[in-house]
Amino acid sequence: MLAITGAILFGVIMIMTVLVACGAPLGEFTMGGQYKVLPKALRIMAVVSLVIQVFAIIIVLQAGGYMDLWLSAKVTQLICIFYAVYLSLNTLMNLSSKSKKERYVMTPLSLVAAICFWSVGMQM
Repeated sequence: MLAITGAILFGVIMIMTVLVACGAPLGEFTMGGQYKVLPKALRIMAVVSLVIQVFAIIIVLQAGGYMDLWLSAKVTQLICIFYAVYLSLNTLMNLSSKSKKERYVMTPLSLVAAICFWSVGMQM
């Protein structure tokens, strides 16, 4: 169940990333909240981030046993834990953001996703 929750949370974040990459005025929720609409260079970064997010969803679903493993169980576990560490650090960064929207919306999403990745990764 935690793998599904983690995948759904990343799916929500992914939708936000697609919208931000397309120029939607949601930039205050991401990347430090400095821009309402991200400049083109940061939109490219959002597209790169999108690819990483899709991979994270695949990894957490594999680690949770909902998909066949593409990599060995040990490698999948290590990648899942890597994402858990990343999300933990991301939670701290979101918490310290100048943007209230990023602090109040993205921090809890990142925190719960981190807990999901930690739990799933450690249970493998």
